[in-house]
Amino acid sequence: MNIQAPATTIAAATSWTKSSYSGGEGGECVEVAVTDHIVRVRDSKDVTRPHLAVGRADWARFVRYVARG
Repeated sequence: MNIQAPATTIAAATSWTKSSYSGGEGGECVEVAVTDHIVRVRDSKDVTRPHLAVGRADWARFVRYVARG
């Protein structure tokens, strides 16, 4: 896992997705962008701030853990 500085080229070339369960106000969510090897996660309140980048396998383990409650 690492934290990456904001980069306009990454943001522009990446398709970010927010949950359909998120509120319309947009202040309480994270956005996720999935590439071949990396999942990027950023705060939807300020997309110019650094984002978190994790490997796809690590992200899958995290999602399974959260889904179990």
